[in-house]
Amino acid sequence: MTFRRVLTTALALSLGSALAAQREVTLNVPGATLSGTLQTPDTARPGARVPVALILPGSGPTNRDGDSAAGPGGTYRKLAASLAARGIATLRADKRGIGKSVPADPREEALSFTDYVNDARAWVNWLDAQPGLGPVALIGHSEGGLIALAALQEPAPVQALVLLAAPGESLGATIRRQIGQNPANPPALVEESNRILAALERGESVAEVSPVLAPLFRPSVQPYLKSSLGLDPVRLIAAVKVPTLIVQGARDLQVRVQDAELLRAAQPAAQLQLVPGMNHVLVDVPLDMQANAASYADPNKVLAPALTLGVGEFLRAQLR
Repeated sequence: MTFRRVLTTALALSLGSALAAQREVTLNVPGATLSGTLQTPDTARPGARVPVALILPGSGPTNRDGDSAAGPGGTYRKLAASLAARGIATLRADKRGIGKSVPADPREEALSFTDYVNDARAWVNWLDAQPGLGPVALIGHSEGGLIALAALQEPAPVQALVLLAAPGESLGATIRRQIGQNPANPPALVEESNRILAALERGESVAEVSPVLAPLFRPSVQPYLKSSLGLDPVRLIAAVKVPTLIVQGARDLQVRVQDAELLRAAQPAAQLQLVPGMNHVLVDVPLDMQANAASYADPNKVLAPALTLGVGEFLRAQLR
């Protein structure tokens, strides 16, 4: 990519932020009232339908803008601005229990992965029903990619899928690998973790969890884990019928390039874009680990130009 093209992309991003209209929307679904931000480009022709993408956030307490416990990085706010500059509307929504998406039962043990999948389908159907919007795409980041894949296992009015730093193995496999490969974890801890995972995968609850593993396996989060541990992204993507773009950064500390390659191997029709300097929050970073971590909380750091260009061109080609 030439310097001029990068400069033009950055300028379009800044103009997109200024020219895009935003409004809050709500949606009542079984067990929750969901809330999100609908952002539309002002460049749309009167009476024309505007292509739109639903952005599904990653794991944990990550809100519609992409702010998380790691800091106010604003990943999805930046992505929405970039797409608005290219004539594509977006809906970025708070997950139920996060931000302004309020569940009827706020207890942690009441939440399941299936809730997130059903909420994604509900938002897609809502977007498809809006007279000024369409066609519809799904963009899933990190765990949001797994939610998107699960949502597309049933027919849905979706014409394109973008997976950003999406896992290529089940959550159970990831936890086993990460805990087992950490040399700081004693064998007894690894054994306990594997025993708990095996029980949860059988659909059983585990009452006794050691304090060091409680943040991961506490009883109140076990219903969510039981509903998600067995989902295999490779199997799910193999069944996807819509055009798909898989994007992965080489400096991602949470998801590996190998994950993207596994997804691509399972869905040969998909496009794969590897971004050499990009990390998990979709910005270019140096090799320095401290700088990588600091970028999670930097709202002023722009998204990787190769990412915004690749995603924008893919969606413009598919959403016609």
